[in-house]
Order: sequence, then structure tokens, then C-alpha cells
Amino acid sequence: MRIDIEDLHVAYAGRTVVAGAHLIAAEGEITGLVGPNGSGKSTLLRTVYRHLKPTAGRVLLAGTDLRELSAVQSARHVAALPQERGSDFELSVREVVAMGRTPYKRAFAGEDAADRDIVARALADVGMDDQAGRRFTALSGGERQRVLLARAFAQDPDVLVLDEPTNHLDIRHQVELLALLRTQRRTTLVSLHDLNAAASVCDRLHVLHAGSVVASGRPRGVLTPALMAAVFGVRAAVVDHPLTGDPLIAFDHRAPADAEPAAAVETHTGA
Repeated sequence: MRIDIEDLHVAYAGRTVVAGAHLIAAEGEITGLVGPNGSGKSTLLRTVYRHLKPTAGRVLLAGTDLRELSAVQSARHVAALPQERGSDFELSVREVVAMGRTPYKRAFAGEDAADRDIVARALADVGMDDQAGRRFTALSGGERQRVLLARAFAQDPDVLVLDEPTNHLDIRHQVELLALLRTQRRTTLVSLHDLNAAASVCDRLHVLHAGSVVASGRPRGVLTPALMAAVFGVRAAVVDHPLTGDPLIAFDHRAPADAEPAAAVETHTGA
């Protein structure tokens, strides 16, 4: 399913955080949101998984305004891994992942064979199948992250919304998670701080700055030295990754950039 965000405005804690954002997450593609802290990435994602209501504009799921769907209907289509992650589940790992099947169950209905298969597959996908009996509260931060991602997979959604999914993960599990997202081929909207990871895994990027989308397109067209300077305030060179051929951003860690204003960046820099 395709996500269209049209002229989105979101206010949070008394101030406008997202102002007039337009972007598309195409069906079956991984669409990345990148930008400095405070640029509005998480706030925008919260409107997609209905944690926040926009003050203006709308979010369309396959052409239907999300606000026209019931909570259950929305949960059958959109699964989220937010940054606000529960840590107080007095449940086993398997029980946490099984919560992803809730939108499909009648009140007090038990699991069936299909539910059990989906939960088992989700645990295996994130490499936690051998930890199914452990208490969620006993896990490390990275392990919890993987379990909550498995819960999102168990929801069997058309759309995944992931807010900094590689947080707390070591390098190996970061690589495995991003590779897994590529194999899922679900419509995925993901925010990432790691620009090189975004360049590698995302089909399309939207760059946010001060609540507005200032650049959109394929990673190679978007992640330019000029944009690095204007939006992130750093000097950088963009070269080909020696192993994959993806854009690889090499940062100058010795000095910041003499940045042009972010408004100087082209709004659309790639098809």
C-alpha cells in the first residue's frame, strides 16, 4: 500500500513541529526520513501510526484518509516501531510478539495454528526464536528492540513505520536488520540517523529540516556535499562504497561546514 502525506502540519507541546510536509512512500519501497535532531521526523511518523493528530493536512493510505479508518482497521494495515518503547512488559518474549496478532482476534479469542506460525516466523526473522521463553524485562536494549520489531512483523501489516530501528543494536544486528527490511519488500517508512545506512537501504529519501521537507529523491541525488553542509552543518565528500557501490558519505571530523541556509537546497533533487 502507498502512503501519501499531503500538506501535513503537526503541533506538539504548543509549537508547530511539522509545517506543510509533502511526501510519498511508494508501495513496496523503503522510504527514509533523515534530518537533524528536532527536524520533525518522529513527529511526522507519529501521525502515520496515529499517535498524533495533524493540525492540518492528511495522511492517505492507498488513497483513504487514515482518520476514516477505525483503530482496528488501521492496525491491520500499519504496524509501528516507535522510539517510545515499553520496558515494563511482565510477559515472555513470545507473549510480547503474539500481541501483534491482536487486531485480528475477537475479544477473549485464543491463538490458532496460523497465529502460532506467524509468531514463530517473526521471532526467527529477528533471530530471537531461541529466546521465546525469556522475560521481556530481562532482555538487553538491543534484544528488546528486536522483539518489538518481531511484534510489528507478527501484525502482518501492509506498511511498516520504524522510528530509528537500529538504536541500541550492535553493528552485526544493525546490518542484519537492514538486510531483513530489504527482503520484506513491504511499504516501509523509516527514520534513520545513520546517513550511510539510509543511503544503502532506502529506495527514496526525504530530508527534513525545521519541520519542512527540503529535499526528496533517490539517495545518490539527495545526499550531496551541498546538502550535508546546508542541513547538517558538516563538510562531507560522497564517494562509491567499495563493496556495494552505494553512495558513501565521508565526513570531515576536524571542522564543521560553512553552511548555506537549508532553504537553498533544492526541494526535489531526484526522480
